[in-house]
Amino acid sequence: MKNVLIIGSTGQIGSELVVALREHLKEKGTVVAGYTKRRGVPAQIRETGPAELVDILDKDNIEEVVKRYQIDTIYNLAAVLSATAEANPVNAWRVGIDGLINVLEVARIYGCAVFTPSSIGAFGPDSPKNNTPQDCVMRPTSIYGVSKVTGELLSDYYFRRYGVDTRSVRFPGLISYATPPGGGTTDYAVDIFYSAVRNEPFACPIPENEKMDFMYMPDAIRAAIEIMETDPTKLIHRNSFNITAMSFSPAEIAEAIKKNVPGFKIHYEVDPLRKAIAESWPNKMDETCAEKEWGWKPKFTLDEMVKDMLKHVRAKEQQE
Repeated sequence: MKNVLIIGSTGQIGSELVVALREHLKEKGTVVAGYTKRRGVPAQIRETGPAELVDILDKDNIEEVVKRYQIDTIYNLAAVLSATAEANPVNAWRVGIDGLINVLEVARIYGCAVFTPSSIGAFGPDSPKNNTPQDCVMRPTSIYGVSKVTGELLSDYYFRRYGVDTRSVRFPGLISYATPPGGGTTDYAVDIFYSAVRNEPFACPIPENEKMDFMYMPDAIRAAIEIMETDPTKLIHRNSFNITAMSFSPAEIAEAIKKNVPGFKIHYEVDPLRKAIAESWPNKMDETCAEKEWGWKPKFTLDEMVKDMLKHVRAKEQQE
């Protein structure tokens, strides 16, 4: 991994991955931040390296950027998140699948490796809820989940058929202070910290005891880099690895916050759409294959994440 293109560089994962990869590669390579007209590009990203307009639905555009910068690795982070996707499933499919085919075709022609994240949302109500295996029945009931399963299969196909070095992880809910959430079912676990810091009661859209897998963003960024630097001969599964760090319910994260913010209060205003999606997802994924094949191990526990999030959200709120 030397010259990298990150498509979707201004999203929740991309904005932090650009910074991390530029620091990781330093003078060894180039990290190109691909952004869209709709979102623009933050000054921090533009001032620390090249940034290019990249439309995931325009194959020629992607190809031109890949050729100009001699890209060898593409991080395809363009996606419409779960709850938002249900409002416009056709657009979610176009971005998630038509866009992925464009990336895979360019990668096939120019010999690029490709990382396209999958999700806990790839599982469905028929999947085992606890210790959900790497390989099991996957029949998701959301368009987000359907597109993620399709993306895994397409990526495996391009590896077997054309030798494209495709790799992926199934991210759980991601928690970050750097970028606002963008319409995911697990976004409550970010929003809750802003209510706590502002001394406001939090109205939770997820049922009190509904467990889901989560991960703090520093661990997610590290996973995205580590899997792409793993010796490919060690990989049995490619698309996609279960990875997680912690599993909790809204009640449990609220209790963890109360240890640091004693007056914090939570009540429940359950959103039926998010409830239905959450109930179809695992409580806890089995990440044994990721541990064995490329040494995955999270660093942050729930309590460590809560303390760090509160510190950074407080600092962010004071700046604003």
